[in-house]
Amino acid sequence: MSFVRTLGKGKSQIIKDLAFCFLLENQLPNAEKAFSDLFIEFDVRVRQVDNKITREALSNVHGDWYEWLLAIAAWNFYCQNPNSNLAVLLPNVAQFDVATLYEKRLNNLIVDLKKKVSEVSSVHLITSNPDFVIINKALANEILDNPTEIKEVTPESLKGLEGVYKKFIDKCNFEQIEGYIAVKTSLRPDRRLQISHEGSLMKALYAHLQTREWITAPKGLKYYAIATKIAGSDRNALKTVATHSLTTVFSLPQAAVDEVYKVNTLEQAGQTFSSILS
Repeated sequence: MSFVRTLGKGKSQIIKDLAFCFLLENQLPNAEKAFSDLFIEFDVRVRQVDNKITREALSNVHGDWYEWLLAIAAWNFYCQNPNSNLAVLLPNVAQFDVATLYEKRLNNLIVDLKKKVSEVSSVHLITSNPDFVIINKALANEILDNPTEIKEVTPESLKGLEGVYKKFIDKCNFEQIEGYIAVKTSLRPDRRLQISHEGSLMKALYAHLQTREWITAPKGLKYYAIATKIAGSDRNALKTVATHSLTTVFSLPQAAVDEVYKVNTLEQAGQTFSSILS
């Protein structure tokens, strides 16, 4: 099976899902196998197939491979622990607006906010999608019908994981989106800024819904970050305040990012999901 295609001008492109499944031999790696080591091994094998594949191209697919490994781990954790919340993989904002997971009434409040920001000023409220959304267990149990663990990694199983979010469009009330997860293979300074900004923005939109709905005691929205390696400087940089929480004296300032987790193996993924989904 070929997982590399030739583009114009002799350039080569990795077919990321076929490559992922082929290189894994359709099986999940050992629970203690480091993802970072796995990707290095994959890179060597890909370049043996086509040495025109660049390092940049390989780095680009690492992000997708990492998200798929975490998505499988999260799905299997939920299947093994049906009383846990569910972490669902999301597409990027160009393909899907995460706010549409809310019931139409709530989504319309966010649409109205964006419209009014544009109308009364020269700026726009531009949002992005986190990599995962955390769905409340009661809704997940209601929507999903006899979910089963993923034991064979195939393009079809990956496509299925990537489509789970569609089941929850227009279904979530204010309390049923528990939080979000940002996933990065590494935490460069620009990525740390992106994560903090996104976490702050997601919590600001949650606060806007709280205000519009007159909810006086919300349980709050969580926002987590996951990476294969985390330094002390990363943790310090992500201890950023959620900007909207500075505008009121009626509550303490909130964190933009509630917790940062190092996940570089399936074993660590299980431990992390046990912490944030249970």
